[in-house]
Amino acid sequence: MDHPAARAEMIATQLVRRGIRSPTVLSAMQAVPRHLFIPESNRDLAYRDGPVAIGEGQTISQPYIVALMSEALQISPGMRVLEVGTGSGYQAAVLSALGARVHSIEIRPVLSAVAAETLQKVGAGDTTLHIGNGAEGIHELAPFDRVIVTAAPADVPPALTAQLRLGGCMLIPTGAREQQTLFKIKQTAAGLETTPMIPVLFVPMTPA
Repeated sequence: MDHPAARAEMIATQLVRRGIRSPTVLSAMQAVPRHLFIPESNRDLAYRDGPVAIGEGQTISQPYIVALMSEALQISPGMRVLEVGTGSGYQAAVLSALGARVHSIEIRPVLSAVAAETLQKVGAGDTTLHIGNGAEGIHELAPFDRVIVTAAPADVPPALTAQLRLGGCMLIPTGAREQQTLFKIKQTAAGLETTPMIPVLFVPMTPA
């Protein structure tokens, strides 16, 4: 497969046609070799318009969702970002390509170890990976400019909103499977400002 051509086709048909406009996000999606974040047995599905299984009952998110969330975060170089749910490491790699300083937490050590190898391979080794309960975040490194959650809890974990810097925002899917909504939550001087975005379908957040 001509992987750069497949990524270009993915961007044109799956992202631009659906309204992704940020030049930096589109550039990052082109630069990050998505297929390397997928097990070889499923690598032929890397640029399909949907999620792909990566083992341990987890998936790499649909390219459009990765682009949508990356664009909605409005990353500026140097921002400190907490990612909850490392998974394959692909979302972290895209955020790193946007200039973010990423701390990513994963509850499954095997997935985290594989992600670390792939991130190193693609040149995103400056991303810091952590093992732990994502619902608790990483208190000792807070506050964060942005938080992105890539698995769906039933409700928004209070520990995560507490780790947002004033003026920062979080993207999080919540709700029961088949009834999830992606929310954007901003930390303001008056409190949390919550805005629903779109219906989504993420794997459930694994309880500790």
